[in-house]
Amino acid sequence: MLEPIMNILGSQRIVLASSSPRRQEILKNLGLKFTVVASRYEENLNPDDFPCPGEFVIATAVNKVTEVVERLDREGEKYDLVIGADTIVYKDKKVYGKPKDEDEAFRVLKSFSGEKHTVFSGVNIRGRGKNITFSESTDVYFGDISDDVIRAYVKTGDPLDKAGGYGIQVNGGTFIKKIDGDYYNVVGLPLYSLCKHIHEFYAQN
Repeated sequence: MLEPIMNILGSQRIVLASSSPRRQEILKNLGLKFTVVASRYEENLNPDDFPCPGEFVIATAVNKVTEVVERLDREGEKYDLVIGADTIVYKDKKVYGKPKDEDEAFRVLKSFSGEKHTVFSGVNIRGRGKNITFSESTDVYFGDISDDVIRAYVKTGDPLDKAGGYGIQVNGGTFIKKIDGDYYNVVGLPLYSLCKHIHEFYAQN
């Protein structure tokens, strides 16, 4: 989808407001050249203050980008496009971010076993006088996972830096029976919607 504007994108300073290696890998696989400027925004919004999880993740993504943009402006750093995102897992009216420790990771994954949960990502794209926000949701269905398997996975340390305590692109993906929606949204950056909006971002100029 980005092929018609790759020449333009190649001349832009694109900033990813995230230290997530998974989001970085997604952008690299698109062939985009970008700079990582991790947001220092303290993620302290209360999801209960928002009408739906999609609005919550959008607000968090906007705040992440705002912190980076304001810092770049203060430092006199030029940029053309800043991309920020936030991803959560939602089940039974509860929001799951990154587990605080192994015990929490075990409890969360056990609650997902044999059940459906939903992954929400909010994205903010800013620059060139434009400000685009959107959210994406993907339903994820776990198979029945034994306690022993969950414990062994938790011991790898993989769950501790991932929303919901698992990574679909690595061993956590073996727990998943099926998904309904964008696979890359579960990884952390909804690829189709991102590319669609970036294309529109530049095609309108």
